[in-house]
Amino acid sequence: MPSHLHRIFLFCLVGASFSTLTACGTLQVPLPPAQVPALAPSAWQAPLPHEGGVAQLSQWWQKQGDPLLLELIDAAQSASPTVAQAYARIAAARASQAQANAALLPGLSAQASASRGLTQPGTPSATTQQGAIMASWELDLVGANRAVSEAASAQVQSSQAQWHDARVSVAAEVAQLYFALRTCRQLQSLARQDADSQQESARLSGLSREAGFLSNAQAGLAQAAAAESRARLSQQSAQCDADTKALVGLSALPEEDLRRRLAAPAPTTPFTPPAVAKVPAQTLAQRPDVFSAERNVLVAAAAVGHAMAQRLPRLSLNGSIGALRVSSGGQDQDLSTWSFGPLALSMPLYDAGQREAALGASQAAYQSAVLAYQANVRQAVREVEEALVRLQSLQEREKDAALVQQSYAAALGASQARQQQGLANDLELQEARRAAWAAESARRSLQLQSKLAWVALYRALGGGFEPAQP
Repeated sequence: MPSHLHRIFLFCLVGASFSTLTACGTLQVPLPPAQVPALAPSAWQAPLPHEGGVAQLSQWWQKQGDPLLLELIDAAQSASPTVAQAYARIAAARASQAQANAALLPGLSAQASASRGLTQPGTPSATTQQGAIMASWELDLVGANRAVSEAASAQVQSSQAQWHDARVSVAAEVAQLYFALRTCRQLQSLARQDADSQQESARLSGLSREAGFLSNAQAGLAQAAAAESRARLSQQSAQCDADTKALVGLSALPEEDLRRRLAAPAPTTPFTPPAVAKVPAQTLAQRPDVFSAERNVLVAAAAVGHAMAQRLPRLSLNGSIGALRVSSGGQDQDLSTWSFGPLALSMPLYDAGQREAALGASQAAYQSAVLAYQANVRQAVREVEEALVRLQSLQEREKDAALVQQSYAAALGASQARQQQGLANDLELQEARRAAWAAESARRSLQLQSKLAWVALYRALGGGFEPAQP
């Protein structure tokens, strides 16, 4: 084996041996707990609609059987700047992780040079060729760099959870707008039917007044009712247009295409509610924001360890292998060199309290991260509990609303029959029609609120986030 290759092999062997010994003998900086109690309740206080696995939420939108809703969600997630920023934070966190992992390994650099010239009068010209490999390594004597590496890994996981949380938020916002728009168009159709009916009643009342069968007061009431119905139709149409444009803004789809797709009847597939895990801890484990807050505690704990390590000795190792070849007058000279060291130990002595202040700041940040995590857990429990209470209330109100709607519809049918037989006047018919329309609108609005509450529960349950999957 040539001499310079032998030196390189020896240098690498010694470095690897030193790495193994250092890893075995590395001290560990005492860190604050990376995992703190979540203080979650043992059971839900609100009644569950039905139990199930939260992992089923990952395919919840597909179970609704509405292709347009899926297309809008995908388009909105692709166009959302919030989702894009969250994805960019994942890339930044991965880059930081690579840097942190690189600090655990030696750094190598190489340089090469060549020159030719006359160094002394009366001597032939000389060609000098030089190359060197230099290594530097900060030995992780107290485990500070390893703690930073673990923190960087936790930061990547936290960023991935935040990205999922952003996607779930966008999906929920799109679904809320989409369901609201579908209901708005249904109410718009009811308002149009009511306006047409009221307009026809006003026309007939006008003819009856001219014939002397109705007073001016009765005909005026019919005209006023027709004007009110037109105003409700105009207000409802404006609301539907506003919802449509909001959905266009979220999805970035062409408005003409969206209106054409919305003109088709909505799927008749029964709405599938999300399943709720019986144990709150299982739900909290699937909340991306809670998982991210928990990872932030680990990051803050590692920052405390890194600040502690700055007050302890630091050990570094350097080395180099250089090859120098000089050619002059037909003779070659090999002046290669190598060095292993120095093995340097540095000890902080006095810095006017800078390291102590940095440690205090990191400890305060750790306490803040712990409190934020526990507050996040309480907020998650609150959101699920509120969604469950709201759902129970809406289910009870929907039953009553359906009964009211059926009763007023029957009363309207009876009033129309009596009016045709001459036993009821137009005023009685208008009152029955207005009550029936209001009951139907209230029932549709409650159905919308129920769907929105299910979406809020889906959001509160974490949207099918699985920490084990990146």
